[in-house]
Amino acid sequence: MLVAPLPRTLFGASSAAVVGRPRFVRQQLDPCCWVDRVEGFVAGADSLFDEVERGFEWEQGRRLMYGRWLDEPRLTAALDLDTPELPAPVSQVVADIVEVLDGHYRRAFSGLFCNYYRSGADSVAWHGDRIGRRVVDPLVAIISLGGPRTFAMRDTSGHSPAERWVLHSGDLLVMGGATQHHWEHAVPKSVGAPPRISLTTRAGWPDDDRRP
Repeated sequence: MLVAPLPRTLFGASSAAVVGRPRFVRQQLDPCCWVDRVEGFVAGADSLFDEVERGFEWEQGRRLMYGRWLDEPRLTAALDLDTPELPAPVSQVVADIVEVLDGHYRRAFSGLFCNYYRSGADSVAWHGDRIGRRVVDPLVAIISLGGPRTFAMRDTSGHSPAERWVLHSGDLLVMGGATQHHWEHAVPKSVGAPPRISLTTRAGWPDDDRRP
């Protein structure tokens, strides 16, 4: 059952840090596609939300739809993880996130793409990440900050039932296997939802394999 959006919590307002020994829970979507989730992957996630909201340069994207240029219903920021311009607390927490992901999956995660959903009126439509057009079976990791929002996935073939989860501040969701080839994901509009930021980093480029 989906829960109603709640205000950001006092628990999430402490300084941000990746929790020790995060518990990755896998859900197999079909024989070749899966999702891992870690509830509370980042403790003090609301503090990180504030740092990211203030420290990143947000842009309003535009997209050609039905012959017209329309504003995308969210703000975005794309960052190099090695840039020195990030605020120090953000740099350390993001570095820790990537280190844990690298170690768990034995793959090198790179790049940081962020979406800022300013209210429940902001959203992202059904899509597969572009990395899936160029890379076989990439990993896409999403850390949710701020208010809870629904994250939905659907099988483009229609053979498997759609899935929906409510991601809370500090939760991690990783899409793996062939999800970017056979599934789409979306963040639908949600009346009255508080602001939310998603941090996305990916693995799958030819030189990222760290398996022994």
